[in-house]
Amino acid sequence: MTDTTDDRKKVAELIKDFRFAMFTTRKADGKLVSRPFTVQEAEFDGDLWFLISKSSSPAAELAADADVNVSMSSNDAWVSLSGTAWLVDDRSKIDELWNPMVEAWFPDGSDDPDVGLVRFTAESAEYWDTPGGRIATVFSFVKSKLTGEQYDGGESGKVEL
Repeated sequence: MTDTTDDRKKVAELIKDFRFAMFTTRKADGKLVSRPFTVQEAEFDGDLWFLISKSSSPAAELAADADVNVSMSSNDAWVSLSGTAWLVDDRSKIDELWNPMVEAWFPDGSDDPDVGLVRFTAESAEYWDTPGGRIATVFSFVKSKLTGEQYDGGESGKVEL
């Protein structure tokens, strides 16, 4: 696993372009379950913040097991973060992150007592980036098939955060 500043910067650079994440927790029966969450801050410093219903299944699962995975993807990049998450009681942070889109889930506003805040702290990350998007990926794949050379899928890395 690499541990360079460049890899950390690469992860932060990729994450700033993602709006949605799949948030994976462990259910009481031990099975993993992933749900879509909206990333509330684009600036990645090792932590991600999510607004959540305190009465939701993910909130209960976090109370029992804080180990989670957060994964994100686009047409040309993927990031998988492993770490821990927990509910944070911080009304000022909720107000800071609040936006009109969140009201679709919490129509009573940021003062709704069910509005919760999750802080996720990443411990490690894996990323895959295919600069140039789909066209470059298809070109590399076709080139691989025609030349018999191994497919070069772009840049990837693993980093301890």
